[in-house]
Amino acid sequence: MEQQQFEFFANEKLEDPEIVDPELELMKDRFAKLLLGEDMSGGGKGVNTAVTISNSITNLYATVFGHNHKLEPLPKEKKAMWRREMDCLLSVCDYMVETQSSLQVLQDGTPIEVMMTQTRSDICVNLPALQKLEAMLIEILDNFQDTEFWYEEQGSRSSKSVSSGSFTRIELRKEEKWWVPVPCVPPGGLSEESRKNLRHKRDCANQIHKAAMSINSSILSEMEIPDSYMTTLPKSGRSSLGDSIYKQMYVPENFSPDYLLDCLNITSEHEALELADKVEASMYTWRRKAGLGHSKSSWDLVKDFMSETDNRSDKNTVLAERAESLLFCLKQRFPKLSQTSLDICKIQCNQLAMSAETQNTSSSAGHGEGGIGELLEDTGRSSIQHRLLDRRCLLYRSIN
Repeated sequence: MEQQQFEFFANEKLEDPEIVDPELELMKDRFAKLLLGEDMSGGGKGVNTAVTISNSITNLYATVFGHNHKLEPLPKEKKAMWRREMDCLLSVCDYMVETQSSLQVLQDGTPIEVMMTQTRSDICVNLPALQKLEAMLIEILDNFQDTEFWYEEQGSRSSKSVSSGSFTRIELRKEEKWWVPVPCVPPGGLSEESRKNLRHKRDCANQIHKAAMSINSSILSEMEIPDSYMTTLPKSGRSSLGDSIYKQMYVPENFSPDYLLDCLNITSEHEALELADKVEASMYTWRRKAGLGHSKSSWDLVKDFMSETDNRSDKNTVLAERAESLLFCLKQRFPKLSQTSLDICKIQCNQLAMSAETQNTSSSAGHGEGGIGELLEDTGRSSIQHRLLDRRCLLYRSIN
């Protein structure tokens, strides 16, 4: 009897709503922060919900993956933290809906049209794909167990390649940060089987990186161009590109973007990004001029007719199309090109937010790809793309 009473009171205590659940309280704080737009004072100075969610996912990514400089499985605590908090942040997707007309028939046979709600199509397509890519990345890291290589702390930035009878430290480039651990391999190097396995994982990470970047580009292209970017455009595309490039784009009847890129002889991604910014700015300058051709005043039309430039809009349209093809070929040659000025402006200014997960997945994939590359190199490491998340990104397109 006493034991039954004890179990009764114990169960009552477990069901007591006053008992504080740490995870529940943490989730309450997360949602309160989202509702207040990161302004916990409640003063109404917070940012929009999309930016708040973006910042939360970015901070979570930095906490879980940002300090992971080794090719090794993630700790169970971090994986559990990632899944738990991502489920919490992504739960808002259930309420990001769009309306669609649907035909229903009443009992008397009368057809009526009603508006139904459904999850937004971009979320239905992109979010599961990104979650699948993230799961594949975590699986790649989980497979790095019982490896032939290991890591050692550098101790100083001036550390160089040190060889001994037990291991060989791979030399780091001077621009690398001193706190990044140094990969070590046996004196004879990695075995052929280990190299083959690493190449396969690097190729997988490379494909994941390309897929994430493709989704990212697709989302960015659907976002509206901010007015702040349009106001900074030059008055003419020629002044942005320069006379030499402009002449090669305007004069030839059969324009070849590949031939133009060969003539420019671009040797670095920095030069490619600089050219991409110029070409993109010129493209939108010509598009704007072509669009304004229908809203000219009567006097402007007379002047155009007198100066025999009534085909200006056609010329601008052709130049805009050629600039678009040149930009496409440039991005094909440099698939890991950083975001252009327009992309950054969209992310910072546009309240129709994009997916932060594309940046996080791209960053993780690039990190893994570079980390594997440094082990496959004999005397150095390959370039590590996106080791730390260093740019802001937004999560979803918010509902107006």
